[in-house]
Amino acid sequence: MLAGCTNDGPAPSDQVNPVEIPAEISNATTDFAFDFFGQVRQAEAGNPNIFVSPLSLHMALGMLLNGAENETAAQLASTLKADSVSVEKLNDAYKTLISKLPAADSRVILGLANSAWYDKNQISVAQPYQQLLKDRFDAQISGIPFDGNAADKINQWADDKTRGKIKKVINAIDPGQVMFLLNALYFKGDWRYKFDRDKTIDTPFRLENGTTKNVKMMYISNDFAAMPGSRYSAVKLPYGNGQFSMTLIIPRGSVTIGDVLSEITANDWKTLQSTGMYKHKARVGLPRFALNYNVKLNSTLENMGMKRIFTPQAQFGKITTTASLFVDFIKQDTYLGIDEQGTEAAAVTTIGISTTSMGPDGLEYICDRPFGLVISEETSKTILFMGQIKNPESK
Repeated sequence: MLAGCTNDGPAPSDQVNPVEIPAEISNATTDFAFDFFGQVRQAEAGNPNIFVSPLSLHMALGMLLNGAENETAAQLASTLKADSVSVEKLNDAYKTLISKLPAADSRVILGLANSAWYDKNQISVAQPYQQLLKDRFDAQISGIPFDGNAADKINQWADDKTRGKIKKVINAIDPGQVMFLLNALYFKGDWRYKFDRDKTIDTPFRLENGTTKNVKMMYISNDFAAMPGSRYSAVKLPYGNGQFSMTLIIPRGSVTIGDVLSEITANDWKTLQSTGMYKHKARVGLPRFALNYNVKLNSTLENMGMKRIFTPQAQFGKITTTASLFVDFIKQDTYLGIDEQGTEAAAVTTIGISTTSMGPDGLEYICDRPFGLVISEETSKTILFMGQIKNPESK
């Protein structure tokens, strides 16, 4: 069981900084994460690989919430599972995450960035809204003409904030689009206990259609927090000093990853993380792979309760009084790379806003079959990324 183990993780004394946000908001973001991921899986049923960032979307929608009024604001807050807390308290939590998540673990690189871009020739953005985005979201505000260079500038921002992993989020700016809100999230963490590259071998991976393909399977044996369940097993792989981790979810027997992910609720996840796993000697196998993914989220968010924002009846009077606005599109672009050294992941959530004049548009935990994964922070309980991997492509 110990063969191939390389216990070269950092000493426990290395710097960690707990990230604390109110429990009601932590619970809300977890509830949102599982609702969002479930809706995306349903909408993307034909896509074998799904990788999204609930945190990036929640924060981008938080910026939008601060510009919304009346029923539009109520639907946004309800979708974010934050209708029981004030916007001010939610903003405080965002500010805490923006300032403290990057410093949570001295051996993990994490970046959170926000920006707002508007066509200064078409709308005037209210100063209180601009100031709030700067103060609470540390957002870069750019009023520029939406000419032939505007899309390149926005794409360059996304490229810079994700360290080149997401190079383009906008192909072109359509007539009538007057504003974009963006959140970028970047994560790079080395495994606390690294996989030995010499132990990586071709291993059959069972696809759901009954066939197999060879993947580059990384192996490690160590003491990991894990749960050997009857329908699925879970194992937690820590990064750096342990503030961040990846939890692998592996179905058992005839159960599929779709079955498992449909069954696990936010409360199940909270129980699993708090008391459901115990440390024991375990051998873990994880494919080495890279994934680029993007998804448009309009219909997903409509199903979650955000209906008015996509119509000419949207109420965004806190953003501007010089034009009537609606949300044209919400999309997310993501990247995930996993190898023996660690994990690199990135996400950019883009919200496109238009004027209403245009109208809307030892146990062994071997991932040799479709599996799920969650990257989270231990103290704030924040879920950064969630994924379903049915057909990994080796790096």
